[in-house]
Formats: sequence, structure tokens, C-alpha cells
Amino acid sequence: AHMFTAANLLMLLALFIPINLFLLSPMSDYFQSTFLVKMEKGYYNLKSKMMVGKRPYAVFGSTILLLFASIAIFVFSSPKVLFFPENEPNFINIFIEEPIGTDIEATNAFSEKLERRIIEMMEPYEYMVESVIGQVGEGTGEESAGPSGGASPHKAKITVSFEDYNLRKGVSTKDILEDIRALTETYPGVQITVDKEQNGPPVGKPINIEVSGEDIDRLIVLTERLRSAINDSNIEGIEELKTDLETGKPELLIQIDRDRARRFGLSTNAISMELRTAIFGKEVSKYKEGEDDFPIQLRLADEYRYNVEALMNKRVIFRDNTGNLKKIPISAVADLEYSSTYGSIRRKDLNRVISVYSNVNEGYNANEIVNQIKNVVRDFEVPEGFDIRFTGEQEEQDETSAFLLRALLIAVSSIFLIIVAQFNSVVSPFIIIASVIFSTIGVFLGLATFNMDFIIIMTGIGIISLAGVVVNNAIVLIDYTNLVRERRRQELQIAEGDHLSYDELLLSIIEGGKTRLRPVLLTAITTVLGLIPLALGMNINFFTLLSDFDADFYVGGDNANFWGPMAWTVIFGLIFATFLTLIVVPVMYLISDRLRQRFSK
Repeated sequence: AHMFTAANLLMLLALFIPINLFLLSPMSDYFQSTFLVKMEKGYYNLKSKMMVGKRPYAVFGSTILLLFASIAIFVFSSPKVLFFPENEPNFINIFIEEPIGTDIEATNAFSEKLERRIIEMMEPYEYMVESVIGQVGEGTGEESAGPSGGASPHKAKITVSFEDYNLRKGVSTKDILEDIRALTETYPGVQITVDKEQNGPPVGKPINIEVSGEDIDRLIVLTERLRSAINDSNIEGIEELKTDLETGKPELLIQIDRDRARRFGLSTNAISMELRTAIFGKEVSKYKEGEDDFPIQLRLADEYRYNVEALMNKRVIFRDNTGNLKKIPISAVADLEYSSTYGSIRRKDLNRVISVYSNVNEGYNANEIVNQIKNVVRDFEVPEGFDIRFTGEQEEQDETSAFLLRALLIAVSSIFLIIVAQFNSVVSPFIIIASVIFSTIGVFLGLATFNMDFIIIMTGIGIISLAGVVVNNAIVLIDYTNLVRERRRQELQIAEGDHLSYDELLLSIIEGGKTRLRPVLLTAITTVLGLIPLALGMNINFFTLLSDFDADFYVGGDNANFWGPMAWTVIFGLIFATFLTLIVVPVMYLISDRLRQRFSK
């Protein structure tokens, strides 16, 4: 196979020689000597017309109007604002939670029943389902609900995993996720959560509200009132509101009558140790085999250990105050009471906290739903000493937005300071920073035109990286224009402090733009063309193409979902920023110079 691949590679290289000779070289020559020359002439004529009279002011004013218009169009198109790109699920997790205290056998029986129904449901998709795995007991808690250690006999998890994107024949696993959600709604009395694997860092649930206070009983009532208020508001897209407070955990209380125990000379410690040994066991010796020690644990046999009557009739053997050996049944000094308690109580900053959380159904936007819930909470009465906070994904999203905005401001400020030092001028940096701000017009118009989602992380990173390219092009143009201007001043032997005439200045700007047209255009063309495969998610397997002539070509997939928004941001922004650099930057240069001359007079 390797020999075959090497031979194909050599054959491909041999093919490229005539392709290069008869196709690529002539195309490259045409592009450089004809196409670019025509563009330079056209650009020269366009700039000559735009730099006359009041036109520069009209161009600059129009660009500012376009900036506000693009933001308005973008807001009006009301795009979905997401924290992270929505991924097509590769795994679907079904978390099952029976009432606390449910026996593991009962949980297992229910889990098997649901698993059989899911397997039946997956039969039409057999070609794309890799496996369906069931797990009962430990380690089956929801990942986003925080670490869930310890035994959990009332919990189970079923995981459906899918084949790679290209083997799914265009079927969306998001639709399958919704079908499974619809199926699990038919089981009352059991909490079932259907979720996909997280794309990105663990940020918690899309809807996560923390209710905190010190009085646990009033806190539970408040939380239930809040959950009812949100459910009654009929907000669409909420999967199911759940709380992380586990109530109804069965408890067996053994109340010792201390007066009776004292009359017998029996201590509470002896009674508790007797029960502990009976149920949990006690190490009485060790069994040695070779170099290994195995503890010997003493405890009651199963038929007595789980029999409440047998436990209560268990005799405690002890010596009384006079030293006589006595046997007293536990029931003679203690009463039994069946009760229930909380599974656990969470604290945050010393306050007791109950979380109300839910996933969001596919096709709905978490931010829109959270804003609707915030309106409900705004009218909700919160007693003094209690607090309601939105956390989870919402909190992370706000922090990340602030961080990205801060990063952009720091980047732009640093660029500004460097350019001030480089050009020894304050006007040029303002032109360059203005070109960065104007480049976002392309981003907003592109996202609105193609109805794309605004992904806070990826679009944010795209805008920051776009700023770098735009700055570079503007610097190249202004720097060269300054150089042409200086040469012209020397040619005309004009003194250092004196200004060039308006016509000479205009010629310098037009000449500078014409010469720098190529580098600016080529930067844009190569970047845009280089990012298109990433934006579309083009996948080509070059190895199998060379070994078996099978490129395994497909478009889309996880990479396109994740990196696409960033690539499209740079593509849209750069296409507009190229026009901006070539037309608006020279216009701003001319206006700033005219203003400077006016003020110096």
C-alpha cells in the first residue's frame, strides 16, 4: 500500500508539471500583468474622482452611517446569540433518577426497560449508531450538575453513541435527541434528563438559578414557588425544571429512652455499637495468606440484617454496675420511628443553596429563554435574607463577553501606542483605529445577510484576529503614502515645515494607494481563500486519495460547527475591510491633513 501511495504521489507530481506549464503559469501571468494592471488603472481613476471637492466628506460620512446601519440591521435580524457553537451530538446521555432510597434492582429493571425502547427506536438508524450502553449505580450522575461521588443506587445512565459525521447519511443527531426527549416524557415519577456531550469547557446548565438563604424549610418553599411561577409562565423551550435538593430520603430513627437505659446500667454507646456491628460490621481479626492480610468482618447475616424486628430484638450483652453479665434486647430501651430526611444540603458562601436547572430543547435559544425567566423573577417576591441568582452557562457567558471586550480594548490600545511611536503622530493612529472599527461593518452585514448565529467566543476571537490584519493593511498604506509625500517634497525642494499644495498631496495619496493595491489585495485574497475550507468544513483524506483514489470528501461536521463562525467572521470582515483600506483610509488621510492645515493656520 505504501509503495502504491508513493507511486501515485510521483505520478501526481509528474502531472503537475504540464498543468503548471500550460494552465497555472499562464493564469498567474494574466493575473499579474493584465488583471492587476487593469484593477490599478480602474482604482486610480476611481480615487481621482472620489478625492475631489466635498466627495471625501461624503464618503467618510456614508461609512459612519453604514456602521450604525449595519449594527441596526444585525440587531433587527435578531440572530441567535450563543455562548459556544451548537454541536451535532456524537453522544446522547439519558440520565435516570428514581426517588431516593430506590433499590438498585428496581433501578436496573426500569433502566433495562427504557434501554429496550431506545434500542427499538434506534433500529432505523442502525447504520449510524455505534453503541447503546447502560450503567446503573455509581458514577451515573449528570456531569454538568457537579461531581457526584458515592453510591447512587437510585440513578442510572444510558449512552447512545453515533458513528462519525460522514457516515450519518445527512441525518441530524439533534432530531434523534428530540425524539428521545419525547419518548422519556411518558414515564411519570422518574426524573429523566436527556443531554448531549458538551462542546467546550464545562459551564453548567443553560438555565441555572441558585436560590440561597439560611432557613432551609423556608428556602424549600421559596424554591418550589419559584419553580411553579416559571412553569406557569409557559415559556417555550425549557426541557424540565428540576432542583438539586433530594428530599424523601428514608431514615430509621432509633430513639433511646435514656432513663430506662440508665436503670439497666446500659450506655447509649453500647447500644449504638451493637447496631453498627450488626449492620455495618466490625473487624474482629485478620486472615493472612502469604504476604497479604485480609480483614475478617463480623456482621449479621442478610435475613437478619435487613429485618427491622430482628434488629430491635437483638440483645446487648454488657456488665452492669455490680459487674454482673446481662442481656437486654434493644427494644426494651429504645423505640423505632420511620422518617425521611434530605439527601444532602449544599452551601455556597456559608448560605444554604438550592439550584433550579434545566436544559433547553433543540431549536430554542438559551439566552432568549433566560431573559424571559428574568422577567418572571423580576416580579417574584423574594423575602428578606434570601437571594436569587442566575449562574451556570449564563454567568460564564457574561464573564467571557467582558473578557473578550477587555482583550479587544487592550489590543487596540497597544496598537495605538505602538503606532503613535512609529509615525510620531497622533492623527495616523486614529485613522488606523477607525479602520478597525469600520471593519466590523462587514461582520455585522455578513452575519445578518446569511442569517448566521452570533457565537460569543468564536465570533469574538474572529473580530480580535480581524483587527490584526486590518491594522497591518492600513499601516502599509499610510506608511507608503508618507514616503511618497516626503519624496515629492524633496523633489519640489519644499522646506521641512511647509505643506505640500493640495494637488501635490492628492497625487501623493493616489500614487501611494496605487502602489500598495497589490499587497493589500493579495493579503485579503490569500486569507479569504485560505479560510473558506475551514468555514465550509471541507474534509479530504489525502492518504486514501493517493492509496485508493477515494478522497472520502464531505462538507460539514464538528470542525465546521466549531471553527466556522470564527472563519466566517474574518472572511466577511476582511472582504469589507479591503474596500475600506483602499477607499476610506486614503479619504480619512486627506480629511485629517486638511484639518491639520486649517488648524495650523
